[in-house]
Amino acid sequence: MPEYKAPLRDISFLIDEVFDYPASYAALGASDATPDMVAAILEEGAKFCEQVLSPINRSGDEEECQWRDGVVTTPTGFKEAFAQYVEGGWNGLAADPTYGGQGLPHSLGLIISEMVASANQSWAMYPGLTHGAMSAIHAHGSEEQKQTYLTRLTEGRWTGTMCLTEPHCGTDLGIIKTRAVPQADGSYAISGTKIFISAGEHDMSENIIHLVLAKLPDAPAGTKGISLFIVPKFHPTADGVGERNAVSCGSIEHKMGIKASATCVMNFDGATGYLIGEANKGLNCMFTMMNHARLGTGMQGLCLGEASYQGAVRYANDRLQMRALTGPKAPDKAADPIIVHPDVRRMLLTMKAFNEGNRALAYFTAQQLDIAHRSDSAEQREEAENLLAFLTPICKAFMTESGLEATNLGMQVFGGHGYIREWGMEQLVRDCRIAPIYEGTNGIQALDLLGRKVLGSQGKLLRGFTKLIHKFCQAQAEHPRLAAQVAELARLNQQWGELTQKLGMAAMKNPDEVGAAALDYLMYSGYITLAYFWLRMAVVADASRQAGEGDSAYYQTKLATCDFYFKRLLPRTEAHRLAAEAGSDCLMQLPAEHFSL
Repeated sequence: MPEYKAPLRDISFLIDEVFDYPASYAALGASDATPDMVAAILEEGAKFCEQVLSPINRSGDEEECQWRDGVVTTPTGFKEAFAQYVEGGWNGLAADPTYGGQGLPHSLGLIISEMVASANQSWAMYPGLTHGAMSAIHAHGSEEQKQTYLTRLTEGRWTGTMCLTEPHCGTDLGIIKTRAVPQADGSYAISGTKIFISAGEHDMSENIIHLVLAKLPDAPAGTKGISLFIVPKFHPTADGVGERNAVSCGSIEHKMGIKASATCVMNFDGATGYLIGEANKGLNCMFTMMNHARLGTGMQGLCLGEASYQGAVRYANDRLQMRALTGPKAPDKAADPIIVHPDVRRMLLTMKAFNEGNRALAYFTAQQLDIAHRSDSAEQREEAENLLAFLTPICKAFMTESGLEATNLGMQVFGGHGYIREWGMEQLVRDCRIAPIYEGTNGIQALDLLGRKVLGSQGKLLRGFTKLIHKFCQAQAEHPRLAAQVAELARLNQQWGELTQKLGMAAMKNPDEVGAAALDYLMYSGYITLAYFWLRMAVVADASRQAGEGDSAYYQTKLATCDFYFKRLLPRTEAHRLAAEAGSDCLMQLPAEHFSL
């Protein structure tokens, strides 16, 4: 199994040199997040991930979760690792101090989450779902609910879930069958079955708090009739937990990957639940949690791509096969290491360019989260919220698609050994494969981006981001080293608007045009977005290298990878543009019955 090493140098480059987190934290009043404090937190987080989580990653995959009579047992070491995580205060790092959290910026919490998921994606699901539940309760719960649930969720005594999907419906939540019947004491009796519930049952915490979508007896049809309820596994008491609620785990799924994460069928048999937020407004409440989860899911592409790259680059430097086409590079050995071969370099650089570009995208997006939550300026908060709305589907879909490509390439670098379980590379592919599917498939994310976010805002959300790119390109147009790349980014930025207008006009005549173009439009958008962040990194790297600021080799690596991205990956935009413009006729002209066997 690849031995995970936290990429602290790359993390510090982004937060200190590219995005200037220290200045941002100071401006937002996050006085505790000093550079020294942040460095210490990241170093300790890295140790926990490298020394505790990474060693139980493969064993967790081999052992899997076990279900018996409604009880789920997590693999060896998982419960103990969670106890260490809680004891270290990691669970409440970015949580509200009112409810026991440390109140540090969300962006810092996201970096810790990156390291956790890179080291052990299955284990990361347990605290990850809890953080999503905490965000929903914090945003929409009553003060009594916050005091009852947030304090214990923050300290890690309890964990959380989100319960949306049912056997007959996934994305189409308007047709859910779970019912909530009002009770005389103000609670609700929740009855129904939910499936694919991550961390729905396990042995790592004393209580599990389910956030459940259900319909009231008089609810309007469709999504306008959905309400959100808090349904605890055990009824809360003043000092802990009391009687068991009528909620149980009927089984767990046997999955392709993330096998040490319990994916549960949850049965609610008249379980006591409590309305959170307004009746029939549950989907709005759940979106708070889903948006948190979608950014986290996008991060999984980065995390597993990073783990795969680390394994692949070590192997490529050690594995001896054939001689370099330009002559022996290791004449004292029987053959050269495979890293001398151009095709292996292509694979490694593709992985590196995606990982580091996605990390920049994620950290910029996390910075917007900080601004949206902390800024005193209503204008800054609105701008950040708009950027978040636009970037979230790109983060979720593009990062998981490129992350899956990266893990596949990592396995390919190993050749036949990559297909063998003992090396651990195939596990990373299996673990990553779910990311383009759950939390809204990437096709749904694409519809959200093009249909709701871009066309639905009459282009406002797109323009908010393309203006950032335009200003950057204007400022760097005469850059002595990067002018050609800046010009290409400027050209694509303009083309982005033109393509959007063309698709919008087509959609006015035929709504199917949105669905036909959406995924290619999202991938096109993702490649341009990463080009912007790669140039931001390259400008900083070039300035630091020329100033002689120490780590010259590191900065040169950034410049070389940026060059590779623009020459080898960014041209993919042309294929996606042509496909998006191809229209829906070639997809829809074949009658449905012609697809039958």
